[in-house]
Amino acid sequence: MQSRLRVQGHPIQPMLVTFPFGLFVSATVFDLTDVLGGPAFLGEVGYWTSVAALVAAALAAVAGMIDLWDVPVDRTRRTAVTFNLVNVAMAALFLVACLVRADAPQRGASVVLLLTELVALGVGAVGVWLGARLVRRFDAGRRSEATTFDALSGAADATVDLAHRRP
Repeated sequence: MQSRLRVQGHPIQPMLVTFPFGLFVSATVFDLTDVLGGPAFLGEVGYWTSVAALVAAALAAVAGMIDLWDVPVDRTRRTAVTFNLVNVAMAALFLVACLVRADAPQRGASVVLLLTELVALGVGAVGVWLGARLVRRFDAGRRSEATTFDALSGAADATVDLAHRRP
């Protein structure tokens, strides 16, 4: 089974998921530094990093929903649905933290918001684990393909596939 959204034959959604998670981790580090007495602008940077992560999470969620259409109804589908719900829960916790900070003049972090972000990252860690299971399951048929940069040299044709090619 292959993803509907691919670039050079590789699924887009697993690539997109890394951006929000990395940005959420970065935002939490900025907020931790702010709470521990770092420069005040780090709280602002943490806020805007969270906003960027929420945008990236929305894009990853759309790609995940498109890919979900082709997942067979079995344990893999349950894992994929759980993966998407866990990622939505992580994004929802960060959204709550962003909404609380949106009206503040400095948008700095507080201990409660930092704890909320840490819980969200814990939820996100479960999503990473589920995502790794899905990638292993979906890529089981691709193990025999070339995995070096030389494999890309013959890929000068269309680079983005939006749907399965029909024979």
